[in-house]
Amino acid sequence: MNNEPLQAQATVAGQPGSPTTKAPGEESLAPQKTRIMGRTSYLLAWFGGCVSIGTFTMGSSVVGTLNLIQATLAIAIGCFVIGIALALNGAAGYKYGIPFMVQARSAFGFAGTRLPGLVRAVPAIVWYGFQSWIGAGALNMVSATLFGFDNLVFYFITFQFLQIGLSVMGFQGIKWLENIGSAFILASLVYMFYSTVQRYGDVLSANLLTMEGSWGLPFWGATMLFLGIYSTMILNVGDYAREHKHGTGPGLLTTIYSMSILPCTLFMGLIGFMVSEATGVADPIKVFANAVDNTPLLMTTLLFIAFAQVTTNVLNNVVPPTYVLMDVFKLKFRTATVIVGLLAFATFPWKLVQDESAAGLQLFVQTYSAFLGPIFAILVVDYFLIRRRTLDLTKLYDEQGPYRGVNYAALVATAVGIVAALSFSAVSWYASLIPAGATYYLLMQHWAPCQRFRS
Repeated sequence: MNNEPLQAQATVAGQPGSPTTKAPGEESLAPQKTRIMGRTSYLLAWFGGCVSIGTFTMGSSVVGTLNLIQATLAIAIGCFVIGIALALNGAAGYKYGIPFMVQARSAFGFAGTRLPGLVRAVPAIVWYGFQSWIGAGALNMVSATLFGFDNLVFYFITFQFLQIGLSVMGFQGIKWLENIGSAFILASLVYMFYSTVQRYGDVLSANLLTMEGSWGLPFWGATMLFLGIYSTMILNVGDYAREHKHGTGPGLLTTIYSMSILPCTLFMGLIGFMVSEATGVADPIKVFANAVDNTPLLMTTLLFIAFAQVTTNVLNNVVPPTYVLMDVFKLKFRTATVIVGLLAFATFPWKLVQDESAAGLQLFVQTYSAFLGPIFAILVVDYFLIRRRTLDLTKLYDEQGPYRGVNYAALVATAVGIVAALSFSAVSWYASLIPAGATYYLLMQHWAPCQRFRS
């Protein structure tokens, strides 16, 4: 049974681009009518899109504080929390077919959405540049080994323009890229995990299984680091959920999200954790080079890294800032996509991870999670407690309606959440949720300037 709301089946006045059939690259902010992903396709899209090379580095960053069992549990708990959060914040996008920037209007106001949009866009562009740099490094190592041509800058520029070209295809191109690449990604990760255990098994059993580790703040901080990589996607999950066909309940959606994210995150996090423990190297490319001692297999592995960056970037790091530019500057999807790709050149990605340390990337994740957590809490409280899961799409697309301007309750609540998060930076995302959510709910209930946003 199709339980799509009648409101979402009508084209909203003043919002072009809600066609009955959608050609590649024809993305818009209007309610989504043509949904292209079934359950299997949606799971595979998330599976292919969650191969964040930063996961290796997060695994490296907890070496010395957790043992192998603790690291495994930290990753699993982080993925379970991610699944719940994605299902909660994706509910509005899934039901009504609206993207994140439209969903945020009921809580922040038309002008106020620039804050969550900017907060979401900046980490995406930085991750875009970082992962492109890693992918280019993999291609450069293959080129240098096989052909003697060593020019990382050349490969960085070429690789970035390749991704820009793929991104302008929109969700149709993303769907097939993710679905086709998933099997290759999983097989590669299983082999690399096996190679790591074979090569470093004796050292790892002596060190990682016998060390005491910690079940306290470092452990929960580690769960947040692995969660933090996906906290960007948690915020704008509606951009993807609106492409999923109706008929999937909240419990099954939570399972789809968790099970699509867990395998890659677990393999990648543990590979980074184990190799860094054995070698002291945190750079992802060198981690792989150390884990695989056969030249043909190393070349295959490096090509996997490059391919994985494409599947992750086009889904997770292109769409969110593209929709922000479309909303704020009224740009076309393809134009905004190209601009996002060009901005990624200016992120200085080589500064986030050095050979000997992943501290830069760890600090980056903790910091942006402190800003993303409060916004997530506000959106969930707004949809489930204030709106009772019922949205008026006409008002969400009416710039002169009750959601015009800025809702200061959301801004105040965001500020409160950020202060709480930065006070407990090791668990910043967790620490922000209750202060931000409770503040927003109370202000919406009792502060007079916010009452028109409750209508």
